[in-house]
Amino acid sequence: VQLQASGGGLVQIGGFLKLSCGVLGRIFEIQDMGWYRQAPGKQRELVASITIAGNTHYADSLMGRVTISRDDAKNTVDLQMSDLKPEDTAVYYCKAKVRYYHPDDTVSGRAYEYWGQGTQVTVSS
Repeated sequence: VQLQASGGGLVQIGGFLKLSCGVLGRIFEIQDMGWYRQAPGKQRELVASITIAGNTHYADSLMGRVTISRDDAKNTVDLQMSDLKPEDTAVYYCKAKVRYYHPDDTVSGRAYEYWGQGTQVTVSS
């Protein structure tokens, strides 16, 4: 199982950005999915998460400026961010809890957490 994040880049203050993350592999089920970020010198923090049922949770500091969504047909999770501020500058990581198929087509007994490689978002004037 691999997660591939994309969509980061340089954006102006007040701008908009959409991050995407694809879950690759022999996937049986993707449970919780989420986006986290880590700014230089700071701990990694939750940005937003979404359950298999579609229930969402957002960090208080980002409420109203971000929207998380998932497409279970494509095994993707997206994060739309608007009104970006310099303090949003960070490396953004996606995470997913995944049950997968073994080579013999049996399914893993539980879900495992996987992280994407991170994508840099820089907000500048």
